[in-house]
Amino acid sequence: MATIQNNMQAVKARIAAACSASGRPESSVRLVAVSKTHPAESIRAAVSVGQRDFGENYVQEALVKIGALADLALVWHFIGPIQSNKARPIAESFHWVHSLDREKIATRLSEARPGNLPPLNVCIEVNVSGEPSKSGVAPQAVAGLARQTCALPRLRLRGLMAIPEPTSDIRLQRRQFRTLRELKDELVRSGLDLDTLSMGMSADMEAAIAEGSTMVRIGTAIFGPRDNARA
Repeated sequence: MATIQNNMQAVKARIAAACSASGRPESSVRLVAVSKTHPAESIRAAVSVGQRDFGENYVQEALVKIGALADLALVWHFIGPIQSNKARPIAESFHWVHSLDREKIATRLSEARPGNLPPLNVCIEVNVSGEPSKSGVAPQAVAGLARQTCALPRLRLRGLMAIPEPTSDIRLQRRQFRTLRELKDELVRSGLDLDTLSMGMSADMEAAIAEGSTMVRIGTAIFGPRDNARA
């Protein structure tokens, strides 16, 4: 588990360097450690060096880990596609949802969020690269879904999320992230109170931070390669 702890320090150093290069405080970027397919013991190793935010893609797998780690004060982020029949356990067990992409799911999350919990923090997932196989709403549909989501009780719309087309071209990385930032800026100008850009992963976090990311989702650089049977 020492490897995970060392990896955590290396990732934090990358975030600090990217923030410095962009003239931003390191505290302006929140690290979500993506622990999907990795065991609870690996999460505990990351917790031992101060990590508190963890991202999961698979509901049943996540619920097992949430139960096993209930002794820790962790913040759980759901970042995978949401099936209608999984909305209730997500609403009941997670603090954040990054992958909202349609009104039906927003309504189900709102209805299922327990009244004794704070409103569920949500981000709308945007398909900034236009890939047919990708989840997320088209950029031109974001404003409508944002208004619908803001009208629902038990949800708090925090911002936007994207998983752009993979590329090693830094200019393309930044252009895709810039699209998301500009969409958020438009929504803020229209009167919505948004504070979150969930963008940037192990291979492109520097470009994301340069374009204003406030939350990076890092898996491989912390926990190593995923189990391909589930990835």
